[in-house]
Amino acid sequence: MQQDFYDYKEALKLGQKEYRARTAKGEDPCLPALDAIIPPEKALTGTNLGVIQIPVFFIVGTKTAGRLNAFASNFMPLLDESTEFADKWESLYRSHLSEGIRDPIKVYEYLNRYYVEEGNKRVSVLKYCNAYSVPANVIRIMPEPSEDEAIRLYYEYVEFNRYTKINFIEISTLGGYRELLAAMGKRFDEYWSMEDQRHFSGAYYYFERAYRSSGGDKLKTTVGDALLRYIRIYGYTELQNAGEAEIRMNLKKMWEEIALSEQNEAIELKSSPEEKKKPSVIGRLFESKPSVIKAAFVYDMIPEKSGWISDHEQGRRHAQTALGDRVDTRVYIEEDVERFSDALDRAIADGNHLIFTISPRMLQASLKAAVLHPDVVIMNCSLNTSHRYVRSYYPRMFEVKFILGVLAGSLTQSGRLGYVCDYPIYGQIAGVNAFALGAQMANPRAKVFLEWAAVKGAKEAAISLNQQHIHIISSQDTARYQQDDRHSFGLSHIGHDKTDLLAVPVWKWGVYYERILRGMLESILQSDYAGSSRALNYYWGMSAGVVDLEYAPALPLASRRYADFFRESLIHNVGTPFLTPFYTQSGEIIGARQHALSLEQIIRMDYLVDNVVGSIPTYDELTPIGKMTVEMMGIPKSKPTL
Repeated sequence: MQQDFYDYKEALKLGQKEYRARTAKGEDPCLPALDAIIPPEKALTGTNLGVIQIPVFFIVGTKTAGRLNAFASNFMPLLDESTEFADKWESLYRSHLSEGIRDPIKVYEYLNRYYVEEGNKRVSVLKYCNAYSVPANVIRIMPEPSEDEAIRLYYEYVEFNRYTKINFIEISTLGGYRELLAAMGKRFDEYWSMEDQRHFSGAYYYFERAYRSSGGDKLKTTVGDALLRYIRIYGYTELQNAGEAEIRMNLKKMWEEIALSEQNEAIELKSSPEEKKKPSVIGRLFESKPSVIKAAFVYDMIPEKSGWISDHEQGRRHAQTALGDRVDTRVYIEEDVERFSDALDRAIADGNHLIFTISPRMLQASLKAAVLHPDVVIMNCSLNTSHRYVRSYYPRMFEVKFILGVLAGSLTQSGRLGYVCDYPIYGQIAGVNAFALGAQMANPRAKVFLEWAAVKGAKEAAISLNQQHIHIISSQDTARYQQDDRHSFGLSHIGHDKTDLLAVPVWKWGVYYERILRGMLESILQSDYAGSSRALNYYWGMSAGVVDLEYAPALPLASRRYADFFRESLIHNVGTPFLTPFYTQSGEIIGARQHALSLEQIIRMDYLVDNVVGSIPTYDELTPIGKMTVEMMGIPKSKPTL
């Protein structure tokens, strides 16, 4: 008899171990009951999905509390082997080994987790045997729509499941399912064929095995989240064509990229350049590099077509001149999104030690190149990039926007000001709010009317504001070629037949690149790069001399002196645009007491302050280029959803 119950005893040990471990942590050691999570009558409103295969891993509890004492939280048994329960469990185990468990269990699905009404012992046996799936009669219970992130994620999953019939993947970021479909070349509303399901299931199966065998079970990151990160680097086609061994090898190369998401503070912000110091051991290793730094600048457009690229090109030339023969900078241009990786491959093959990619559109290609070539430093011009292998850099333009807001508020007679924002991405929302708070400081009655270049176009957005009898307008930060500067650049007073430019932001990319390259030469930034386990974002501002503003002749002298007061306070780090408390459009108060927001809080702004008239656009409202930019760098509210 002892031998006959060997497997039940082993399962019992696993159950007792789980029970003790969770009790020691102060956690509930038993299975959760759905009736304790939602009102029992809610189950009566569920939708019967019929009999389908469900992943055993997602079965987490029971429908009622009746069987709670029989199982630990991992579904392993807790009752002694002398009980009738143990005898039935062991018989069911033997039956499973000989012919498999074929009879469907009955479960309720809530928030992509399954709770068993009939078949608890079958689930226990299957989990003990590490079974992958089981047939089940599923009743889905939908939660009430809510702005809660977990609810929004679940609704995205349900829509994804509706068209694909895939129920074994879990992605924990808003827009993740849509990003996955886009990577596969699928529309979000495209029904999958049986062949589509089979191919994806096969690729997922091999990936899951490779991920778990590589240590994924020790991470909180879901298999779906890891898969999405993998596809961002290697692409879906390569995943389909790879076997488990190749996937495992690729995962090893990018493991820090996956592990990064486990950290509470995945991004480390560098708010100002560091001074030269005695190099660490890692820093001395970097000093073995050649004394001449070869740096590549990869553009997604020729400078003659883009003011943005032209500014960066002037910055490259400035750095080259300032550092002389200590650096060798070269330009690579690739306008085709599909061939960004080719441009990076050329830059790496030419022996460049450092590569600047100038557009957020190049982020995915930059990430793949960085993983494949860890000896090359790749920096992307963007903000809030949470990737271990790619560093990002960007100036704190919100500081200049605050000063422009102060000027605009002091000059307006009507109290109605205009603002044209490019994209709803990290950093630019802060620019809107800084401008509005600056205007409010100078004129408590000031209202800022907001339009979006990524919806209407920059020129059209400015014209729309002007037609609303708004004459003082802050538009784009960089002049665009082949456009009417009357409507598209800097802070201006736009009259019926005359436009007066008042002040313009100045991006000092030359200073930025010179300081980065000098830091590489002096082994300052190299030790940052090698020594940090977090994503590094260089977010320098007016105090570093990388951003400033210039006054136009039309701006009165008194206004210049007024603006200079705030400019000097920001340069010397004694002032801040974001001093709490202040209010959002929804009436929420930011900061109960007076303090300065942290850079992390400023970057992650996804709200507008109370004197802004307008809203953050949805993904579907954006232009094609706007959608592409938002997919890479957009705040969650503007991300694509299903």
